[in-house]
Amino acid sequence: MFDIGFWELILIGIMGLVVLGPERLPVAIRTVRNWIGGVRRFSDTVKSELSEELRIHELHANLKKAEQGDMTNLSPELAESLKSLQEAAASVNEPFKKIDTSELDSLITSSLATQSRQSTLPVDDDIKHVTEVDINTPLSEQQPSLEKEHK
Repeated sequence: MFDIGFWELILIGIMGLVVLGPERLPVAIRTVRNWIGGVRRFSDTVKSELSEELRIHELHANLKKAEQGDMTNLSPELAESLKSLQEAAASVNEPFKKIDTSELDSLITSSLATQSRQSTLPVDDDIKHVTEVDINTPLSEQQPSLEKEHK
């Protein structure tokens, strides 16, 4: 890449040791390594995005050719592009298919009904009076009535 040989690296290492010292040289090497890693990741991302854009452009051009040919007597290249586009469209539409949730809803409702019937209050000798709490009204409205009953 930069055409730096072994002796050039040794010379750079000795100069870095003299300039930075033995305490700061490892930190500087790690920092430079992180910068180089970030630049490589960025360049890989740009390369992959460009190749994807070129592929999309090629597929779009092939689709236009296929439409001009009335989708008949397609060359193998155009047929492959058309198949690829159909698969992509199918994969995009897949998450939006209607899912039948009626069985799941009935299972949840029956489970909640069974659970509410089986729930009981613990029996304790210290409890003298149990007050029912209405789950449909907010707790802030019920709080004063509960305090009055316990006094």
